Formats: sequence, structure tokens, C-alpha cells
Amino acid sequence: MLIRSVEKFLRQHEMAATKFGRLAAHDPRFVLDLRMGREPRDRTEQRIRGFMAGFEAARDSGSKEAIHVG
Repeated sequence: MLIRSVEKFLRQHEMAATKFGRLAAHDPRFVLDLRMGREPRDRTEQRIRGFMAGFEAARDSGSKEAIHVG
């Protein structure tokens, strides 16, 4: 389920649900709607999962660069 992945992402990155919604779906209520039972279309789910993967990849590459610089 998408909501489980999103909730895990929010905890790992200490991100507010509304911020995630704005960044990933251009909808600050997105996570609240998921929590209330919303089931997004397949295309939307793919976009959200892609956002999470890209965010983590960018964060990982950023932390590796910081290690090399220091």
C-alpha cells in the first residue's frame, strides 16, 4: 500500500505530511486523503513512488559529496 510507504518516508525524513503533499503531488492534503482511505490512480502512485525514490537518491548523493569534500 502506498500509505505505508509514505508514512515510512515521512518518519525517515522528518517531513510534514503537508510539505510532502505539496512537493510530491502538488496537493497539501494528499497524505491526509490517503489516511482517510483515498486510493490514487496508478499513474499518481507511480509519480509519488518516483518522487520518494528520487528524493532519497538525491539525499544519498548529497551526503556522499559532503563526505568527499570534508
